[in-house]
Amino acid sequence: MNGQTTSIEVFQHARVVMGIILGLGITRLLSGLARFVQHPKRQKIDAVHIGWVFTLLLMLIHFWWWEFDLIALQHWNFEIYFFLITYSILLFLMCSLLFPDDLHDYTGYEAFFISRRKWFFGLLGATILFDVADTLIKGSAHYAIFAHEYRLRIPIYMVLCAIAIWTPNRRFHTLFVIGSLSYEISWILRLFNSLS
Repeated sequence: MNGQTTSIEVFQHARVVMGIILGLGITRLLSGLARFVQHPKRQKIDAVHIGWVFTLLLMLIHFWWWEFDLIALQHWNFEIYFFLITYSILLFLMCSLLFPDDLHDYTGYEAFFISRRKWFFGLLGATILFDVADTLIKGSAHYAIFAHEYRLRIPIYMVLCAIAIWTPNRRFHTLFVIGSLSYEISWILRLFNSLS
């Protein structure tokens, strides 16, 4: 960043690049959902898979809104920029794992998702850790608002992701996605009601 560039200009640039990557992820999810409407008999809808689709769609929308707090960041550097782009890429890769280019080697979305669960939940665990770092970038005062919840949320999610990587148990995966979607909705409602 040169001496002529303001932090607002850098923020706007970073937001555009993140928006492109997140837009690709949202497009992938929406295109995948549209396939169920366009060809309802071609692939059976799986509850766990579709639950993660809606959870991830909500996460992407939330992330995009959440990143607006970076407008207050006064000191930008390439490391912060690279970190945010990497975070966006992780979210996009999760979208790609929910809707692959084809399912020819699998019996459907359930079989594909379970076979790729190590990648999906490995990436989910990474995004949980990136979320903490992202909050720290916004400053210690910003982090302090969420620190108590993070102390519970992070270890619980990491353990759940580790179990999800290890087990193909359908009941566990069903409960995990229901819990994750419910928590994401709760987190957004509490966060934006208290910060408005």
